[in-house]
Amino acid sequence: MASRTSPARPVGAVTRGTTNPNRLRRMDRWIAAAHGPALLRTPGAVAVDLGYGAAPWTAVELLGRLRTAAPTVEVVGIEIEPVRVTGAKPYEREGLTFRHGGFEVPLDGGRRPALIRAANVLRQYDEDQVAAVWERLRDRLAPGGLLVEGTCDEIGRRHVWVALGPEGPRTVTFATRLGSLDRPSDLAERLPKALIHRNVPGEPVHAFLRDFDRAWAAAAPFASLGARQRWIRAVRDLSADWPVTGPHSPTGHAAADGERRWRQGEVTVRWEALAPRNISYR
Repeated sequence: MASRTSPARPVGAVTRGTTNPNRLRRMDRWIAAAHGPALLRTPGAVAVDLGYGAAPWTAVELLGRLRTAAPTVEVVGIEIEPVRVTGAKPYEREGLTFRHGGFEVPLDGGRRPALIRAANVLRQYDEDQVAAVWERLRDRLAPGGLLVEGTCDEIGRRHVWVALGPEGPRTVTFATRLGSLDRPSDLAERLPKALIHRNVPGEPVHAFLRDFDRAWAAAAPFASLGARQRWIRAVRDLSADWPVTGPHSPTGHAAADGERRWRQGEVTVRWEALAPRNISYR
């Protein structure tokens, strides 16, 4: 019988493969800030770009951005479509390789990834499939590892992702190009699969986006100072009622460096505050 980490066939379905250069820049910056110190402390740390798509741009960029925080980290791009792996091979270099695989996350020598990034992979799956995929990917993580799973638009202006540790989901991050935003609830269309069907009255994520819109409206006088200042004010007001965190405070309220992240059009909230009702993702 084939082992769980080396099945006869990759686990998962072929995605559309849509990708663009610089599409995942917001997620990459957050990962480097939130998880870069852990990668730096981990000897032989490997990060996986799972389902990188029809071209290898996101894996190439991930290596560059992570190495600003952890100079020796390696990146492995994994794709379930063999043709895409063949097309990516010419881009291999020191610290960057590509291989065929899926949710089993095959790595040589029994290695476990310190990071798995799965962007725009689960969008085509059903909501009731998410928990099993998350569990499988979390089981592949090295101790102290991080899984980041989310969705963005085609050019990376709007992005929402969930960060998970081996124990389960931790936070949800909303990130946007502020100049493109009319109201925070515009980000609802990029909620990850675990949340996108829960943006309805009675669900926590719906209440959060409603309150965020109200805070945004109340911060309108700050618009004269620019969209960034308006966003910062709205997030500060929002944090009075919602557990807004900083990237280095995974269990508390806004960290000292929280405003620095807000200035980039980000806000991170504890998963428990937004988790769907009547479903467990542990």
